[in-house]
Amino acid sequence: MDISVIIPAYNRVNSLARAIESVLDQTHKVAEIIVIDDGSTDATSEVVKVYEDVLLLRQKNMGVSSARNNGIMMASSEWIAFLDSDDTWHRDKIAKQVALHKKEPQLKFSYTDEKWIHKGKETTLSKKSAKSGGDIFAESLSECTIASSSTIVKKSLLTSVGLFDESLEVCEDYDLWLRILSEHEIGLVDEKLITKYSGHDDQLSMQYWGLDRFRVRGLEKHLDGSHDVIVRKELIVKYELLLKEALKHERHDDHELYLLRIDQLRAGY
Repeated sequence: MDISVIIPAYNRVNSLARAIESVLDQTHKVAEIIVIDDGSTDATSEVVKVYEDVLLLRQKNMGVSSARNNGIMMASSEWIAFLDSDDTWHRDKIAKQVALHKKEPQLKFSYTDEKWIHKGKETTLSKKSAKSGGDIFAESLSECTIASSSTIVKKSLLTSVGLFDESLEVCEDYDLWLRILSEHEIGLVDEKLITKYSGHDDQLSMQYWGLDRFRVRGLEKHLDGSHDVIVRKELIVKYELLLKEALKHERHDDHELYLLRIDQLRAGY
């Protein structure tokens, strides 16, 4: 089972080596590691050059979705694994997912549980972050629990549902995972096999207010489809939350837009 690892990086000179080392340390060796430097202004690319077997693609700053998509297109393997440049894998991560896919060859997508370190201290995840496998589209609507760094996905599946939406600055993974889950089951290795680090100032999700602004754009794609009823209900919930956020941030035009969209959804549009 050949696997290409895609690592997007933007100004991550302080964490990229740690991420790469965690891939090189896997008990099941991957076929290739591709780092996409998304227009860094620091020495991110120089970190990569230390590793002879790691491929480097440099591009102008176009965002994490563009970086991942270019990595996917560059990848030569049948399977793709993603790793964010500020995360790490545990040594048996790939081996245990490969074992799952060999046991259940019909699966084209899998993930694992994760450990979280926030500002240097391990944190306990809430109950809503609990993982499950199988048909989890409905459970993933509110806030998808699939960490990108935990996933392995068949490349052919990505090309069939479409790659990451490059118009989304954040929640691009939520959008893609929903597109996959609307048609496919997911496998789960129910162990903490990656570590995610949060709380640093350059964390992408910390740079935007109202993350549901981006989630609703992904949800809107599923209206009038096989999951229309539950998607419509979730959209109304999210737009109502965004109403409060818009008032808090004094974004009056957005407030009016969200009111209109709620009325349209309730009317069946």
